[in-house]
Amino acid sequence: MAMAAAAPAALSPGTVPLGVLLRREVTKERMERPDVLCGEANRSRKGEDFTLLRADAGQRIPGDPSTSFSVFALFDGHNGSGAAIYARENLLKNVLRAIPTCFCREEWLAVLPRALVAAFVKTDKDFQAVAETSGTTVTFVIIDEWVVTVASVGDSRCILESADGSIYFLSADHRFDSNPDEVKRVTACGSKVGKMDIVGGPEVGPLRCWPGGLCLSRSIGDLDVGECIIAVPHVKQVKLSNAGGRIVIASDGVWDDLTCEMALDCSRGFSSDVAAHRIVNEATRPRGIRDDTTCIVIDILPPENIAPIPSPPKRPSRIAFNNMFRRRSLDVPFKTNRSEYAEPDVVEEIFEDGSPMLSKRLEK
Repeated sequence: MAMAAAAPAALSPGTVPLGVLLRREVTKERMERPDVLCGEANRSRKGEDFTLLRADAGQRIPGDPSTSFSVFALFDGHNGSGAAIYARENLLKNVLRAIPTCFCREEWLAVLPRALVAAFVKTDKDFQAVAETSGTTVTFVIIDEWVVTVASVGDSRCILESADGSIYFLSADHRFDSNPDEVKRVTACGSKVGKMDIVGGPEVGPLRCWPGGLCLSRSIGDLDVGECIIAVPHVKQVKLSNAGGRIVIASDGVWDDLTCEMALDCSRGFSSDVAAHRIVNEATRPRGIRDDTTCIVIDILPPENIAPIPSPPKRPSRIAFNNMFRRRSLDVPFKTNRSEYAEPDVVEEIFEDGSPMLSKRLEK
């Protein structure tokens, strides 16, 4: 549906314009590209979880290896695997088609959130021609040097632990149970949100959208649920310091049994591959495999930090997370071998928006 052009939205308080961050880099000694290491683990029950792991996914300028970027994504399908497979095969292509190849890095990163929105919506619309009723969550991560951009629909969570031990949520949960704003949006569209009503008995289970019975407010696919279920993603873009950090992407099979602190505690100090397996094992240990359980761990490290992974430190205390983007200092940080960095170890927020009108507000 065509939308009228609107002025770009003002940056939320605390955000730093992308151009300012990138200009900082060129005014000082050129920062080295990070090493991006990835590990994956999965325990399958229904066979509906799929991943995309591409440390060298493409180049902003074709033929120039120095402009390469990485893509990591998790697709948690439901009611079949059709939507998850289709999104894995087509979403990245749709993102790249939405960005002109002539853009410089600053322009490329600035337009990336809008390109992700367009790609999610196009992938969802094109899937309608397949005429399947399956659906999928999507958590899609693009890493360009020290800038991380995440687009997500559904309830597969993406978290970041920076080198100083601070934790950030890079995705949004689109479950009705945990997102009252989405309940308001869907009911305003004319759908009903409530628990499953068993005749003659109490309402049971999570909040769901009726008709259809889906417990998610955003996804790709789910053509049988109605137009209130949208594919417009929550988008967040941050810039790490050159101290690096660790990203954990996992399906709800992990987060239904582990808090973010628990996942990081059991995996801290291990390589990305070992860390992913430890998180999956920890999630499935108490009650066994009740759902497809997938975890991707990505380490973004200064080049000289590839070698010895430090031994696991003492587990810090557990603290509940209530906000979608909240930081705290842990007792023990994500370890690296460098004693000094070229800049303070902070994660700077560039952009965030999860509104269904995101694509309109980003129009020039």
